[in-house]
Amino acid sequence: MVERALLAGAYFKPSERPEAESLLLELEELVGTLGVPIIDRTLIHSRETHAPYLIGSGKAAEIAERIKAEGLDSLIIDNELTPSQQRNWEKLTGVTVLDRQEVILDIFAQRAQTHEARLQIELARLEYALPRLTRAWGHLVRQGGGIGAKGEGESQLEQDKRQIRTAIGRLKDQLKEVRSVRSTQRKDRKRAPVPNAAIVGYTNAGKSSLMRRLTGAQVLVEDKLFATLDTTTRKVALPNNQPLLLTDTVGFVRRLPHRLVEAFRATLEESVLAEFLIHVLDVTQPEALAFYQTTMDVLAELGTNPKQMIVAFNKVDRVEDRTVLEPLRRQFPEAHFISTHTGEGIDGLLEHMAELASAGSRVCTLHIPAAAGDRLARLHRAAQVLETHYDGDTVRILAVLPPALLRDFQDCLQTETV
Repeated sequence: MVERALLAGAYFKPSERPEAESLLLELEELVGTLGVPIIDRTLIHSRETHAPYLIGSGKAAEIAERIKAEGLDSLIIDNELTPSQQRNWEKLTGVTVLDRQEVILDIFAQRAQTHEARLQIELARLEYALPRLTRAWGHLVRQGGGIGAKGEGESQLEQDKRQIRTAIGRLKDQLKEVRSVRSTQRKDRKRAPVPNAAIVGYTNAGKSSLMRRLTGAQVLVEDKLFATLDTTTRKVALPNNQPLLLTDTVGFVRRLPHRLVEAFRATLEESVLAEFLIHVLDVTQPEALAFYQTTMDVLAELGTNPKQMIVAFNKVDRVEDRTVLEPLRRQFPEAHFISTHTGEGIDGLLEHMAELASAGSRVCTLHIPAAAGDRLARLHRAAQVLETHYDGDTVRILAVLPPALLRDFQDCLQTETV
């Protein structure tokens, strides 16, 4: 158990210092999410990267002396360390050394709830651990390699690596099955002509709070980074009665480990497949624009084209002087400034969502046999029904039909009003 940790971050150009300070504060919040007590933090400037410790050996020795003098039991470095750098730091300091990647992996491991998320996290952790196995027990061998074998058997290190590779292969096979099921579920949703939107954004921006406000879904809402990792999809009724499937996706963070982007690709694909995105940002964060770019970069890495996107700045109820919002209003003229806590701006957001969800829809008159109860039910479920008239054995319906329903109800279509 880590009880006394020192946080350290390194930057290599003077112009990088403000971002490095911001990232170190974010790391403090990430580590706090794990419940690890932080004694102090330090920011280090190095003119260039050094292979052994990332920073110069002199500054590394200073940190090691500080750790020993203060009786600390962990060093957490904001930068990504290579396996050899991590081992060098642990030899130098004599304490546990973690980098930003490992902190995020540990948070994800604590927060994952669904079977799919657990598989993805375990895969990411094993892929992270494999090159970091030390040679501390390399002298331990299994004598004799079996019948007919000559010389020494496998070292303990080789056994562990082989077991991890086997586990990685097994997890990848299991994830293929899970993704196949998820793909089938997506096809089922696509078969029902209901548009899908995904909520994306930086972690702790209020995505889950927005999901709860719009749909009433009982999703976990906490003021913590990565409070929830599991995808939730719920139906929301828009002002024009157009149904919409809304998906809450995992939050992003700066310097998100690439292996986590890969591991969560199946979950984040919801944003790739959605008709439009709702990008939620915390307006109280000074780095809101940097967070916006982080999310856009990760979406680009996933192969998501900048499709139709609604930008929503959340937590305006916490802004006392609204004039500070003017630069954001000028840069994002179509954005919505909302509060999931008070409901401010939510109606305008819903109207915008209804507009995008109805794109390509047409107002049509249909004649459907009264006996075709399944088709009538589907129409009321997936379209906006404006008028209903019963003429003997036929039901005449005036409705707003999305493109998929237009195709499926072509045989019932009498005239296209608009």
